[in-house]
Amino acid sequence: MAWNLLCLVIGYFCGCISSAYIVGKFYHVDIRQSGSGNAGTTNVLRTLGKLPALMTFAGDFLKAAIPVLVVRLFITSENWYLLCLYIGLGVVLGHNYPFYLKFKGGKGIAVTAAVVTSTSHPVVILAGLLIFIVVVAVTRYVSLGSLFVAWYIPVNTFTLYQNNAHFLHMLAISLFFTALAYYQHRQNIVRLLHGTENKLWGNKK
Repeated sequence: MAWNLLCLVIGYFCGCISSAYIVGKFYHVDIRQSGSGNAGTTNVLRTLGKLPALMTFAGDFLKAAIPVLVVRLFITSENWYLLCLYIGLGVVLGHNYPFYLKFKGGKGIAVTAAVVTSTSHPVVILAGLLIFIVVVAVTRYVSLGSLFVAWYIPVNTFTLYQNNAHFLHMLAISLFFTALAYYQHRQNIVRLLHGTENKLWGNKK
């Protein structure tokens, strides 16, 4: 339990490194006051353009991938995946609710994708990436693709770790990633249902 809590806390402080906020400040913009107000890659893309968005995504991805990979490389017990989930969850919480930005951050999809990439089987990673690309390409809704991404960790856990002694614990944490993502996208879900969600390109329906 102590290791789980330690990973959660370390992950939180890693997640508090808000790439969108830092990139926005570099361009003399407070991203929380621009566009949708979300401190994430999509809002940076719409507000500042492709290069700042790429910088934001890279920063968010690395702040999750690096601590998760450190745990994966140095923890040799059967608990390694559970600890990766805890440190990854901490990163998502820090990303979404950074204490020094009045707990106003992003929605956690880029960091969730990093956790998936750092812990999952290559087949799951490839399938997830293809699904995301197809959903966004067909619908032009990044939020809809993101809601699919939110299920990748539970799917990976259910597929590969059913025989692990900590399976139910792992599954519960995995589903918490999904629940958190859906909570952060609650306004997007309402707009999707009403056909008023912003598309990546083109006009609203």
